[in-house]
Amino acid sequence: MENNFSSNLKHLRVQSKLTQKQLAEKLGKDYSTIGKWELGQRTPIMTDVIRIAEFFNVSLQTLIGSSIIYDNAEVVPTTSDTIQIPVLGTIKAGIAIEAQQDILEYIDIPRDWTKGGKQFYGLRISGDSMYPKYNEGDTVIFEQTSDYTIANNKDCAVMVNGDDATFKNVSISEAGITLIPGNLNNSDGYKPTFYNIEQIEKLPVKIIGIAREKRTKL
Repeated sequence: MENNFSSNLKHLRVQSKLTQKQLAEKLGKDYSTIGKWELGQRTPIMTDVIRIAEFFNVSLQTLIGSSIIYDNAEVVPTTSDTIQIPVLGTIKAGIAIEAQQDILEYIDIPRDWTKGGKQFYGLRISGDSMYPKYNEGDTVIFEQTSDYTIANNKDCAVMVNGDDATFKNVSISEAGITLIPGNLNNSDGYKPTFYNIEQIEKLPVKIIGIAREKRTKL
């Protein structure tokens, strides 16, 4: 499937009457970065892709999918019972790291999943902090959400410090949020990490997806 991120980003920016400099300021990026994205000279990391989609209020599929946006519409086949979503890159199931920037592949999910405007993306697992439920090389499909309420006690992709993504089970209380690795009986020192309310707001700590399905290649 062709990736039309560059042309779609430029269209959305122009449609919003923003210069590259203005968009860069709103996204907290260097001015030259926007130009390189629009020229296809650089690919944004996964967390930037999600931030851009949220800023323009479009789905990830719309932003980086196979269709080119024309005005407020896009050409999308509607006859299939499945749609394709991007596997955006590698997410470290261990100490929080910057998500990889490459789109690794596109995978099919049931079209019914997207009812009600739900959006999905896939991430490739690297590391063993969520073992044995998730293994290195597994692809996990996430429902895109920032809702802490429905994320409680779920396996989630979490963005820390605005750029770093990690995959953990989330426990939410009045005091804050705890990110819990699945592999607590290990020799690598994986331990739960707690963030209080102030840290959640200042770092920030943000839910970016809830695990919907795991796919393991045999």
